[in-house]
Amino acid sequence: MSKAAPDDLLDNYRRAYNTRVGFGARPALILIDFCQGYFEPDCDLYGGPPVAAALQSALRLREKAHKAGVPVILTNVVYQAGGVDGGRFFEKAAPLHYFVQGHPMAAWGPGLVPQEGEIIVSKQYPSAFFGTSLASTLTALGVDSVLLTGLTTSGCVRASCVDAMSHGFRTAVIAEACGDRHSAPHEANLFDMNAKYADVVSEEEALAFFKGLKKKAKARR
Repeated sequence: MSKAAPDDLLDNYRRAYNTRVGFGARPALILIDFCQGYFEPDCDLYGGPPVAAALQSALRLREKAHKAGVPVILTNVVYQAGGVDGGRFFEKAAPLHYFVQGHPMAAWGPGLVPQEGEIIVSKQYPSAFFGTSLASTLTALGVDSVLLTGLTTSGCVRASCVDAMSHGFRTAVIAEACGDRHSAPHEANLFDMNAKYADVVSEEEALAFFKGLKKKAKARR
């Protein structure tokens, strides 16, 4: 069987998966696992310049989200000693030992300091929703949609994206604000999430959306 040419593959996906769901009316911004280990060259988690660029994008979005009155959630990964609460994930993914509570690589990444009013969700598995109170918290806040940023695109961002959609939230993934250790899994997972689970949007689109929310909020006063 011959392989489809790239253009044929794109056309095939456009025919089957070409729907946009939009941002929603009551969004939240989620920063997934921007932890120090991804920025340390000597750490197995190190993601290089693309990861650093993703964090800077997420920080810009975070600033505008606060100004627009959009809830901001930060997630991190925290394990008990020995990873006893990490189950098969901790067993499979060796670098997770850096996230044992108190390890310096588990600290927030450079320039990311939790601010007053931000919600922190600590997790043990890839999805920000699995085994956490995130879905309940968002529902209680009246949130109908999420904008996802974070690390890594092929791991915890993708898992959180699938679960966000499965919980009924309109889901957007901000391309420049997500990063991975290699461009191939990054691009492949953005492609697949956009096809099936979320709208993959640019930082520029997300910033424009926040700006519009800010204007609407001022108009209501």
